[in-house]
Amino acid sequence: MKNLHQIAEKLSWIIFFSALIPLHSFGQNQNDDWLVDGKSRPAEIIQLNPKEIQLRNGLVQRTFSLSPSLACYDFTNLMTGEQLLRTVMPEVRITLDGKTYEAGTRLNFKEKGYFRKEWLNLVETPTDNFQFEEYTLSEIEPHFPSKLQFWTKQEKAASGKKISFTYTNSQLSGLILKVHYEIFDDLPLIAKYLTLENSGAQTYHLDQVVHEILGTVEEESAVVGKTTQMKKPHQLYIENNFAFNNSMNAEISAQATHWKQDSTYTSQVNYDYQTPAILEVYPEKGIGVDLKPGASFQSIRTYELVLDSYDRERNGLARRKMYRAIAPWTQQNPIFMHLVSKTDEQVRTAIDQCAATGYEALILSFGSHINMEDNSPGNIQSWKSLADYAHSKGIKIGGYSLFSSRTIGPETDVISPITGKPGGAFFGNAPCLASEWGLNYLDKLKYFFRETGFDIFENDGPYPGDVCASTSHPGHKGLEDSQWVQMNLQKGLYQWMNAQGIYINAPDWYFLDGTHKIAMGYREVNFALPRERQKILNRQNIYDATWEKTPSMGWGFVPLTAYHGGGADAVLEPLNDHLEDYKQLMMQYYGAGIQACYRGPRLYDTEETKSMVIEVIDWYKKYRDILNADIIRLRRADGRDWDGWMHVDPKGKEKALIMLFNPTSETMKKELALPLYYTGLTDSAHIRVEEGVRQKVGLDRNYEAKVSLEIPANSYTWLVVE
Repeated sequence: MKNLHQIAEKLSWIIFFSALIPLHSFGQNQNDDWLVDGKSRPAEIIQLNPKEIQLRNGLVQRTFSLSPSLACYDFTNLMTGEQLLRTVMPEVRITLDGKTYEAGTRLNFKEKGYFRKEWLNLVETPTDNFQFEEYTLSEIEPHFPSKLQFWTKQEKAASGKKISFTYTNSQLSGLILKVHYEIFDDLPLIAKYLTLENSGAQTYHLDQVVHEILGTVEEESAVVGKTTQMKKPHQLYIENNFAFNNSMNAEISAQATHWKQDSTYTSQVNYDYQTPAILEVYPEKGIGVDLKPGASFQSIRTYELVLDSYDRERNGLARRKMYRAIAPWTQQNPIFMHLVSKTDEQVRTAIDQCAATGYEALILSFGSHINMEDNSPGNIQSWKSLADYAHSKGIKIGGYSLFSSRTIGPETDVISPITGKPGGAFFGNAPCLASEWGLNYLDKLKYFFRETGFDIFENDGPYPGDVCASTSHPGHKGLEDSQWVQMNLQKGLYQWMNAQGIYINAPDWYFLDGTHKIAMGYREVNFALPRERQKILNRQNIYDATWEKTPSMGWGFVPLTAYHGGGADAVLEPLNDHLEDYKQLMMQYYGAGIQACYRGPRLYDTEETKSMVIEVIDWYKKYRDILNADIIRLRRADGRDWDGWMHVDPKGKEKALIMLFNPTSETMKKELALPLYYTGLTDSAHIRVEEGVRQKVGLDRNYEAKVSLEIPANSYTWLVVE
């Protein structure tokens, strides 16, 4: 065990000052850096003159011409002063009953490489397009209700301004198109989506909706090369709520973001006009639904985050700040155990252990005896009794439900459009959520949660938006609408649960529609490897998975018992026999602010083990605010030298907490430069090793504090910056 006083006594501070330029790019400093300075940058929508209206907040602006027809001609990164648009494009493109209509304008001019304001007189709006009528202003409001029931550092939802442009089309009686823009306070972020309202007597078949079209500037000047090979504009990060792929990664999960070439842009350098110069957002497989009289439709919601740097860490911080604003429910981060149970008595014992050690929640893991699809009175009463018992102990309770990678029957499973038979889903077989069984599955889940009072839902699927060619399922008509319908049924379940305060662990990137946590990303069989290897690989997963996720958005895994095979050197049971490994695995995850699935029958087996678990949980709760703050990477684990990361919070009591690890068998004496720019500190910092004595340390012109310290062999240490 480490002696904290010895470590503190060995700490020495070496301060260096150099003539290097600051780490921050674009010549900014902390007094004018939105990621650090804490200044208010309220959103505003201003009519500049009778013909122009502008959305702006000091970080980004978007300007529209209202006459002779509506056109977005300006999208400026105010942090760098750079223009993001090279030309004017239509606002949206909609296909109804096989015919395509646009809203907005096209530029009747050959030069598409740049734009001058006087060219607005050259824009044209075909008469069969949607015509702009009016706009309305309002405040940003949540897109669905959300109830927070667990610990969170952030409860404030996003705020800002919204403008809605209304269009009509004389050929489409009763159809009202509204294009909505939201600009957020304190973020370089603009959102866009559209709604269609059918107030007439005719049913319209909605084939496809492209709700965003941008003629963007190119990122590079490549004479040859394909669109997929060339870089996309680095200043524009696009995310929307049509994401799936089981990758645990936002970019790979993005299914509706499409970068395309523009053959009308004839002055581009690329000889084959392959530059990725147009952004379009739409579901590739289309919509395929009927818009009946009195019905309404809402498109995908797209968020456009403007970036000011090529630096991955800085851009990751921007994305994490975006998630904290637009999906605040994801910042809840309950301390939970993953129980493998066969009897109700095992559940009660685990509840007691959670209460005794400071855990806050218990999740019945896969392989347990819970069945949420059983709505029989006996099953409901049994689990209600256990939920009541958990609540009496101050413990929340939840359970696991498998949806994908199983088969229900040929009349229920998704039907392959290639073979006309079940199969061909992302995981081979999967039921269709719009089948009779799937619709009943949704109803049964809601009934279970309403009647038992369960607090957490862990859903294994639906995964990839599997399409279904069945024409007999009651929830969808056929292949054309199957993906859109299933996605919206799934979104409806998650949004309903979020409104009830039910916490959701889901397997895919469904954050923007109400889920709370996803896996960080891992290879399951790695948890059958020896513990020494698991510790290093877990730290690599933490390092790699938190570039874009906040700590609360990802979960890790600690197999207390055998998982995917492995020998005695892979598991922690008996827990007391592997106390040091158990503690370090806990400290790695809690030291990253990440909840792991501690999967097994118990949290402790002896009083010594119990004391260790309590010690770690008490430590985590003491530093919970800073441990749930964003991570700055220091050095990735490679098994050769030290590794670690640093949490930063310029608004917090603790400005930083640093976790450092030594994977070798010898004590390391290290001189480290701690990059404290994102702590908001400018001249000096008070730093201590663990619970040792604070030392005042000056910062050099790189905002770095130089420290010398020891990291124990095969172990770790941590520092606090105030």
